[in-house]
Amino acid sequence: MPSSLGSSSNENEHLSTATRLRLSFEELGPTFVKFGQLLASRPDLVPPDFIEEMSLLQDQVLPLDFKVVEQVLVEELGADWRKNFLSVDEKPLGSASIAQVHRAVLVSGQQVVIKVQRPGIVQTINDDLNVLYFIAELLEKYIPEIRPFNPVGMVDEYFKTLELETNFVVEANNIRKFKENFKSEPQVIIPDIYFALVTERVLVMQELLGKRLSQEDSLNQVNTQAEEVIKTGLRAYLKMVFMDGFFHGDLHPGNFFVFENNRIGLIDFGVVGRLNSKTQSSIVNMLVALAKEDYLRLAYEYVDIAPFSEQVNVDIFAKELQSLISPYYGLTMKHMNVGKILMSSSSVAARHGLSLPTELMMFFKSIVSIEGLGQKIAADFDFLQYTLSMIGEVAQHQFQPSKMIDELSLLLRESRGFLNVLPRQLHMMLRRVNSPNYKTRIEIESLDDLRRSILASFNLLFLGVIIAALILASSLIYPHPTPWRIAGMPAFSLIGYLMAAGLGVVAFINYIRKP
Repeated sequence: MPSSLGSSSNENEHLSTATRLRLSFEELGPTFVKFGQLLASRPDLVPPDFIEEMSLLQDQVLPLDFKVVEQVLVEELGADWRKNFLSVDEKPLGSASIAQVHRAVLVSGQQVVIKVQRPGIVQTINDDLNVLYFIAELLEKYIPEIRPFNPVGMVDEYFKTLELETNFVVEANNIRKFKENFKSEPQVIIPDIYFALVTERVLVMQELLGKRLSQEDSLNQVNTQAEEVIKTGLRAYLKMVFMDGFFHGDLHPGNFFVFENNRIGLIDFGVVGRLNSKTQSSIVNMLVALAKEDYLRLAYEYVDIAPFSEQVNVDIFAKELQSLISPYYGLTMKHMNVGKILMSSSSVAARHGLSLPTELMMFFKSIVSIEGLGQKIAADFDFLQYTLSMIGEVAQHQFQPSKMIDELSLLLRESRGFLNVLPRQLHMMLRRVNSPNYKTRIEIESLDDLRRSILASFNLLFLGVIIAALILASSLIYPHPTPWRIAGMPAFSLIGYLMAAGLGVVAFINYIRKP
């Protein structure tokens, strides 16, 4: 099998380890390519040189012959699958590692696209995942330094992502949710889904007839201004993140359509992020702290959102964040990238023992994608400036009466449950304390080690007393005449000295082995 690394290992000696790993992932296939792309989004776990290389990974697949695609359609939609379509374009519109897309026209005349999963891809992914799990388990078992990075957990996270991405019913449901969320936003177009023609391996949806942002003339349309397209796209993104808590996790120029009159359209909803109210509030505070250069507040937001850790010195953490971010403050996107800075800040957090939630890392990665879209439209796009100019809408949503009523209702329900059980719990506690058999047990960390150490010391002391007594007794017996002598020495003295020597050896061994 030809190798992308060359025919001779000598040819690759000049390549860095990160580059060779990237080339190996590309050769190993789609599972490893996507795993590398996942690693590229975790600067809290992966060194910067590996992040840079993993971000260059691309799916390199040849398009499937339509006969292969048709066989999948027959298996999923039945032998008479063509009755649903007036025509199907056998030339693929796009081909990726998991699926291939073809244009078609329904019998109703609606122009659609058919997304068909590659045959055998799920089995290939499962086989590759078994290899990844095996490698991760070996790393955890034999390399203690890597255990804090939880390699098995990373593979678990990757498995869950791929499991959802390869199930087109889940993607169809994601599209339905986005369409529902944007039903009152005419400027944002989400494709219709034809659920009667959706299975785990086939997805049929409306074809968006706008122009992809990746096309050079996408902004040269009737009544279309770059500034307005940016605002529409960013407003849609902020709505996803801060109002809906459900956002597109892979927005790039190929997934972003531009229509006349500054309208936009979105496709490819296989990767999505979900945010709860706490994370949404933390993100708002992070962005405000970033804009105001309040690094202590930013550090505390990281501490609050991560699982509790005793290792964090917030003052030092804040100073490191300031050293990382302050040199870029005030620059436009020509010179900086907020998403990449936030992702780099997560590696600083990791050095301080903070493990950030996966959804927060996905949000940081989505900012990188949004800034890429913005740069495609306007070279001096400033994500933070645009976002803060719209933050008022977000704040209004955070404090609108309906949401506050919901939160108050939740608080009252939880308080009611607490107050209901409190008297019973107090009654049980008092009964237990007043019981004649009541005992209190206190467990102190490392107390067992202390107990073993004290016990070992007492044993050594006891042996020392016995040895001293044997030597003293043998010495007192030595000058007295006795008929029992061995080598001119009283037998009892010799036996006493030998016993003392033996116990001395035992004491020495115990001393060495003492914990």
